[in-house]
Amino acid sequence: MIHSLFLINHSGDIFLEKHWKSVISRSVCDYFFEVKEKVADPENVPPVLQTPHHYLISIFRGKIVFLSVVQTEVPPLFVIEFLHRVADTFQDYFGECSEVVIKDNVVTVYELLEEMLDNGFPLATESNVLKEMIKPPTILRSVVNTLTGGSNVGDVLPTGQLSNIPWRRAGVKYTNNEAYFDVIEEIDAILDKSGSTVFAEIQGVIEACVKLTGMPDLTLSFMNPRLLDDVSFHPCVRFKRWESERVLSFIPPDGNFTLMSYHVSSQNLVAIPVYVKQNISFLETGSCGRLDITIGPKQTMAKTVEGLMVTIHMPKAVLSVNLTATQGNYTYDLATRVLVWDIGKLNTQKLPNLRGSLSMQAGVPKPEENPSLNIDLKIQQLAISGLKVSRLDMFGEKYKPFKGVKYLTKAGKFQVRT
Repeated sequence: MIHSLFLINHSGDIFLEKHWKSVISRSVCDYFFEVKEKVADPENVPPVLQTPHHYLISIFRGKIVFLSVVQTEVPPLFVIEFLHRVADTFQDYFGECSEVVIKDNVVTVYELLEEMLDNGFPLATESNVLKEMIKPPTILRSVVNTLTGGSNVGDVLPTGQLSNIPWRRAGVKYTNNEAYFDVIEEIDAILDKSGSTVFAEIQGVIEACVKLTGMPDLTLSFMNPRLLDDVSFHPCVRFKRWESERVLSFIPPDGNFTLMSYHVSSQNLVAIPVYVKQNISFLETGSCGRLDITIGPKQTMAKTVEGLMVTIHMPKAVLSVNLTATQGNYTYDLATRVLVWDIGKLNTQKLPNLRGSLSMQAGVPKPEENPSLNIDLKIQQLAISGLKVSRLDMFGEKYKPFKGVKYLTKAGKFQVRT
């Protein structure tokens, strides 16, 4: 299946490579670099590239390109999902997935990759199982391994690897049994100048943290499961029961994991939580311009909007800005021509406003199009799609009653056209 894996940084340098079969030359990545030079953003590179003798399948995470080399035809989504599992494992082990952290823990990285793939085929991808085989790095463990010549790899194979439930280790015991579920939704919307919705959809995930003794069997039910489209489940979910009853039945892994991801299409009513009044104009001479932006919550929004941030990619002709913000702070990067207005918590009593002048390069024609506004925000204890968890049943052991679910709405690709 997967023959080799290359990690490429934002500068285009290959800083780590792993081969599970014969060694493939780094020159195979030249096909990827040729396509990357033709696009402005690495995220726009097609995830699957065909070469005369190989297939290149890649993802972009944390300013790192995970590029896998495949010699035979395989389901590309299968490889893409595995690459995301690799990035998630690095995030879980080291706290972040970056070039510096990977280089600092290169021995552990190679040990993880060796266990996650067996002869090119996925073997162990669950974090709780991997931690039984390869201990997470600590300062004390690193010092001991350096002095004794030891490694983080355990001597005993995890018990879960030999059972029909490989994602959960056997003999789990907790003094306090706990189960937490976070419903996190992200809006992807485009609004026109008048504030009307051009396009809107919701991507959601249910993150779980389960710390239960024994081998619990859980059932999670929704009040309105018909909202969900394009669902994707953790391997622990019994898919046939979901198809027949729209109920999630599963034996969970131990610890943190993603239970499911889903999509809510624009055919359903997507309520945009904020409104934007903006006016960005440039004079015909191209010497200056004006900017005036005001953001407020919709009347139907009873929850508090937090983490509000506005990002504007200005035309290259904008040399500098002279603005005044009634709330929060703004920064303007002269190199990238990006204006970032960090508002924070939205004040409903006095709406945040950013206004001022834009200095333009002399003699440059007026920009043909005004820049769009990208808005990031968070709303705690709210699922914007209206998805509600009705009940959670637990079987097998005597556990404490289920207390509820935490909801979170994020708008990471909320775009306003000016």
